[in-house]
Amino acid sequence: MRGGAAIAEKFHGTRYRSRIASLLKSISPALDNLDQMLPPAQLLSAAVEANVRWTIRVVLESREGKARAVRGDVKLVGAIYDLVTGRVRLLQ
Repeated sequence: MRGGAAIAEKFHGTRYRSRIASLLKSISPALDNLDQMLPPAQLLSAAVEANVRWTIRVVLESREGKARAVRGDVKLVGAIYDLVTGRVRLLQ
């Protein structure tokens, strides 16, 4: 499983040090509503999507992000890149 550090920390108590820990701390709120009973591959996929959506929300709720969005200077679009297939899936 690739990219499962956030899931391992959130649901299995794995602890990381230094910069990884601070990155995982910022991602953790995105994972609050995930179904821990999902099979590992589905849980990882759901976590990736939740992280993308969370990041967009955080940026748009920031003072600068909100101001730029209101002025029309920026539009955020969430997307997920599949490392295996090379395809990009845009989120609605």
